[in-house]
Amino acid sequence: MKKGENFDKKQQHYGHKKNESPKMRQSNFEQRPNKKQELAKVNGGVFVYSKPLSVSELSEAINTPINAIIKYLFSQGKMITINQILDDDTIGELCLEFGYDFKKEKVVDATHFEELEIDDDPSLLEERPPVVTVMGHVDHGKTSIIDAIRHTNVAGKEAGGISQAIGAYQKEWNGKKVTIIDTPGHAAFTAMRARGASVTDIVVLVVAADDGVMPQTIEAIDHAKAAGSEIIVAINKMDLPGANPVRVKNELMAQEVVAEDFGGDVLTVEVSAKTGKGLDDLLDAILLKAEMMELKANPNRYAIGTVLEANLDKGEGPKATLLIQNGTLSQGDYVVVGTIYGKIRRMVNENGVSLKVAGPSTPVSVIGLSEVPQAGDRFMAFPSEKQAKEVAEARALKKKEEERGGSAALTLSDLNNIVNTGKIQDMNIIVKADTQGSAESLKANLEKLSNDQVRIKVLEARAGAISDSDVLLASASKAIIYGFNLRPDARVKEKAKEEHVEIRTYRIIYEILEEVEAVVKGMYKAELTEKVTGSAEIRHRYKITDVGVVAGSYVLDGTIKVGEKCRLIRDQVVIYEGKINSLARFKDRVKEVSKGYECGITLHNYQDIKEGDIIECFEMVEKEEKNA
Repeated sequence: MKKGENFDKKQQHYGHKKNESPKMRQSNFEQRPNKKQELAKVNGGVFVYSKPLSVSELSEAINTPINAIIKYLFSQGKMITINQILDDDTIGELCLEFGYDFKKEKVVDATHFEELEIDDDPSLLEERPPVVTVMGHVDHGKTSIIDAIRHTNVAGKEAGGISQAIGAYQKEWNGKKVTIIDTPGHAAFTAMRARGASVTDIVVLVVAADDGVMPQTIEAIDHAKAAGSEIIVAINKMDLPGANPVRVKNELMAQEVVAEDFGGDVLTVEVSAKTGKGLDDLLDAILLKAEMMELKANPNRYAIGTVLEANLDKGEGPKATLLIQNGTLSQGDYVVVGTIYGKIRRMVNENGVSLKVAGPSTPVSVIGLSEVPQAGDRFMAFPSEKQAKEVAEARALKKKEEERGGSAALTLSDLNNIVNTGKIQDMNIIVKADTQGSAESLKANLEKLSNDQVRIKVLEARAGAISDSDVLLASASKAIIYGFNLRPDARVKEKAKEEHVEIRTYRIIYEILEEVEAVVKGMYKAELTEKVTGSAEIRHRYKITDVGVVAGSYVLDGTIKVGEKCRLIRDQVVIYEGKINSLARFKDRVKEVSKGYECGITLHNYQDIKEGDIIECFEMVEKEEKNA
């Protein structure tokens, strides 16, 4: 569609004209079917239905007399009445008997638009740009390649030279557009990288020619395969003396990524982001792969897609980067994103140019949402504010019900119960970040640092400034607040000081992870193990007035001390556990008696002793860890 061309998508919303009530498809949108609604239809000899049908409804739909249906079922030993509901197997059997193929469509209402399976008329489909995600190991040059393609310098602006959020761009090459998503390369962003792959057609896997396949390279391959995306390998840094593309291809083959010149079907391109070598070939390879995939979409429908990134802008409010995957998004459209809704007040591309409309495979930054959405949420446009609001409210209610019924929801009482068990040491953390993607990534990776002794619980991970309510939650739950790319204002700092809450701020995510990992190791509560300090055999039993029963004993090993923990063992069975109440040698009270000496022992609140019993003293000590 050319810029400025009159766009008539409002005339055709899921196959319906503007003046008709808006529907996704009859089988995909109607929430309350009425008796007049078309429940099934026959198209080209195929009977298509979406819900259980009675005998009379099936008779009408396939234009077959009711008596014929009942007669056939009777011949098969089935006694069926006119209003009886038929199961899917019986409907299929009847369709085949009366000359029809059959198909049951899945019903998806508006509150579950993520599950919508779009089935457009092929005549309405148009070629769309491929969505390409650039992935690979940290510092292998992903963002630098995109910089070189776009002739910009994004990498130099990134804190630490590492991508911290998803960026989406478009490049025109040989008259065709390519949408490129740059995903962060550090291990902290596994979840964000997975989200990038889930919306992409082609993954450009960047591997440094001098470094080869690394752990995050393998992660990227796994994400690409899981998303069913095609892979093109860009072997970068070919300008370096140690470049060895053959070694890279061999290492990739071990991961079942086989290059074309090695007998496989994966395109490989040798490039250098520094010199620009091979970048034209990389773009050619992307367009060739896209042409083979025959990527198409219907621009004549309301937009549906995914949130790539979201943040709270001080001047403009909630802002989100959306990738339109089908349909066309227009300024003024009402959209539902996750559980929130809003009206698209402003829409710009990656260069800040305002757009009135944006078609399939276009990334745009939008303003007008009521709140900051979750990165990775699906979005859909609706024809009216009323409809968008109703759908958003229904989705929010459903989410609350799921959280209430699930075990993942946390309350202060839940946390107190967990801590009070004494079985595990908890470290509670609140994460606030400048973008939702960074907050999610921190949450996922912080919780991975938990071990058998220390469990990290991220109570909250959201985009937005650190607030008084965050400080109060941290105070109540004894949590530490981590801020990423944020600085608390003076009022919040003062509140944190009053509540004795520690706020730590960083600009590099992996520095937070490294610090928390060190804290986890420092918090490690050494495992306690039992150490036997002495044992004595009871050889006589005395009863002394004002003292009670005394065990005349001989110390077999170690030392017996007053007040020490002990157990009484009879025939290898522990019958008492307590402590040594008193010790005596002859008539003198003593504090301890060593091996080889006789003594009198009394146990605290226990007198049922017999000759031959063993008194064993012990203490709990920290288990010594052996160096690896």
